[in-house]
Amino acid sequence: MISFLRNFRSQEAGAITVDWVVLCAAVVGLAVSVVLSTKDGAVELADRTLLFTPG
Repeated sequence: MISFLRNFRSQEAGAITVDWVVLCAAVVGLAVSVVLSTKDGAVELADRTLLFTPG
């Protein structure tokens, strides 16, 4: 059992997969935060554009 654990600990075959999952989660998190932070301003601009009457 100890040799199995040592062998398992020394293998790095799945490490890149974990890195990609963490990287993709970070990108998705940043995208969501950008959308949520700009949503109110975009809605306000759309409302003002809708109510605009050329003079």
